[in-house]
Amino acid sequence: MARISSYPRDLEVQDNDAWVGTESSNRLTRNFTAADVAKYLNIKGKISISAQMVFKFDTGNTDSGEFTGPADGSAIASLTTMQISTVDASGQNTVSFIEYLVGNNILISEQNNISEFGHFTIDSYTAGAAVSTLNLTNLFGNGVLDINKFYDFAVFTLPSQGSPTFIFNQNTVATVWNIQHNLGKFPSITVIDTGDTVVAGEYTYIDNNNVQLNFSAGFAGKAYLN
Repeated sequence: MARISSYPRDLEVQDNDAWVGTESSNRLTRNFTAADVAKYLNIKGKISISAQMVFKFDTGNTDSGEFTGPADGSAIASLTTMQISTVDASGQNTVSFIEYLVGNNILISEQNNISEFGHFTIDSYTAGAAVSTLNLTNLFGNGVLDINKFYDFAVFTLPSQGSPTFIFNQNTVATVWNIQHNLGKFPSITVIDTGDTVVAGEYTYIDNNNVQLNFSAGFAGKAYLN
């Protein structure tokens, strides 16, 4: 066999191009195609993509790295509940991360076919020792679930779904403004009077959905919360 450096370089790698290598389990020589290497890297998460997990869809028992629940061929948009392994296909434990995502949006899409996808809000997540329950609300979806295919689970929020702004109108002069904003958090607050001048005050957060604004002098105006 000639020296490897003597062979011409192929600058356009194709799916069926192959490398000669060694299979670790038996030390035998094997061919590995570019497509198979790429598939391995995607499924096993060897190329790190922040906030992304990979699970295989199945309809039987929920084995490691899998999610189950709907029937094969079910519309992705109809997905509301799934049983999901606590570890994804790459072997990483996903419990703490998914718990953190409750109330936020994710995109579930088939690897190698981005047009088969669903956009969801995570309503709840009940963690188990090996299998957990994930409840979802569909926002949009296209295509169907295909058994034994791998799906990427990724944090996803459209720009139009960014942090909402609540505008409160105080139409009468007052030193105390009680605002129910229902944003589910402690928002930042900017207050202006009827002349569009920013006014400082003292803000007391009653809970995640209510705040009281106190000012040294009464006035009417608006409060912007986001």
